[in-house]
Amino acid sequence: MTDEVRADLQVLWDYMHMDMSPGPADCIAAFGCYDEQIPLRAAELWKAGLAPWVVFSGGLGRNTSALWSTSEAARFAAVAMDAGLPEGAILLEDRSANSAENLLFTRDLLAARGIPAKHILAVHKPYMERRLYAAARVYWPEADFTVTSPQVTIEEHLRAARAVGMTERGVIETVAGDIQRMDLYAQKGYQIPMDIPDNVRAAYARLVAAGYTGQLVRT
Repeated sequence: MTDEVRADLQVLWDYMHMDMSPGPADCIAAFGCYDEQIPLRAAELWKAGLAPWVVFSGGLGRNTSALWSTSEAARFAAVAMDAGLPEGAILLEDRSANSAENLLFTRDLLAARGIPAKHILAVHKPYMERRLYAAARVYWPEADFTVTSPQVTIEEHLRAARAVGMTERGVIETVAGDIQRMDLYAQKGYQIPMDIPDNVRAAYARLVAAGYTGQLVRT
């Protein structure tokens, strides 16, 4: 990674963080992907007494289908239990393949179990916080969402991603793809519109021009 790419990646990373403070919730909802630091963050929040339940949501998605044969939800649950989260506090949603399904299927699971869901403490990748929040306002508007993520730097995230089979290029392309979706999915009604500053748009454009296009939606 060149210094220029690193600087542009940092701009996108910082924008996608919402810096919301976790507080008491009805449930912690940890959304699946390749990042196994997410279940560790969920376990940490449960141990802090912030919610009685943790839902791990995810079948196999656009990145993990090439990495794993077991569901994201099951894999995350195993990681969290190794970190001390008791099995009795865990619910699994293992059918979803994208963010909309993560939200809808988790909502339906909690409703079927009769678990209150007025306040959700959502956990995702550091650079998915803003997009998850924007999607939740469309697919689960009746709930109040606080979003958080593993408390890591870009370098720490990249090391953890490589450990499960992701490449550095794959991570950068995924970040760029999520920035594209901020605009594109708002236009399609999949999430609420959110302001994207000019410096973020410029950093995204430079990454695309540099060839980090593998996770872009073809329009």
